[in-house]
Amino acid sequence: MAKILEKRKVRPDVYYIRLDTPDIAEHAKPGQFVIIRIHKNGERIPISLADIDPERGSISLMYMTVGKTSTELSTLEVGDEIKDVVGPLGKPSHIEKFGRVALVGGGFGVAPLYPIAKALKAAGNEVVTVMGARNEDLLLYENEMAATCDEVLITTDDGSKGIKGVVTIALEEELKKGIDLVIAIGPAIMMKFVCKTTEPHKVKTWVSLNPIMVDGTGMCGACRVSVGGQTKFGCIDGPEFDGHEVDWDLLMSRQQMYLKEEKEAMELYECNCAPAS
Repeated sequence: MAKILEKRKVRPDVYYIRLDTPDIAEHAKPGQFVIIRIHKNGERIPISLADIDPERGSISLMYMTVGKTSTELSTLEVGDEIKDVVGPLGKPSHIEKFGRVALVGGGFGVAPLYPIAKALKAAGNEVVTVMGARNEDLLLYENEMAATCDEVLITTDDGSKGIKGVVTIALEEELKKGIDLVIAIGPAIMMKFVCKTTEPHKVKTWVSLNPIMVDGTGMCGACRVSVGGQTKFGCIDGPEFDGHEVDWDLLMSRQQMYLKEEKEAMELYECNCAPAS
């Protein structure tokens, strides 16, 4: 059991929670994730770590309500308990002094970049963050990243804040100034085009993949991805991989495999939760 210590509604479809998990907080590193199960009949879902606080014995998660389980999770309040929180899982981000590092986040993908940014700064790197969203209202972790990084560049599709356009526009300009490493977290299509942008510059680009996952220990094989022509497991070999070697089309097609079942599960949940007429 893990008690919810803090909960915030960041925007209508995005929530932040902080959980009392002292054992996980003691061992967790930036770049890792946990798998949660709300109750005994619940689905297991992976969520990246948005922050780690060993002193308070807690971890922070940020998630979007896109399906049945994440919607159900959003109904829990401070003091409620989540039945299972398993972790830390996956390999942590490789942290050392690289030089000038660009972190690229799309939507709430900026949240798991936050602990990575803090670790990179502590290792002596110059850290530039490029964060993008469709509009100003959808930007997340802007203040946190500004307090941590040397520079934060914002892009919005509609130009409501920062540079009008997508993150690759700002990234291209930073690459011209000199970047030693890029780490990208966000929608698969965004990470794909980040890699296409960095490839001509021959800049190493790490991406955090989000394939369908069940057990998180490498046994089920559901999270398999193709990297460099080899089959890898997102849970134990990742979640971070060399983005220039990822088969993006295969990844995105596998992410769409269970849309019908996900829709049916959400419809059933909404029906059962609807107030009696």
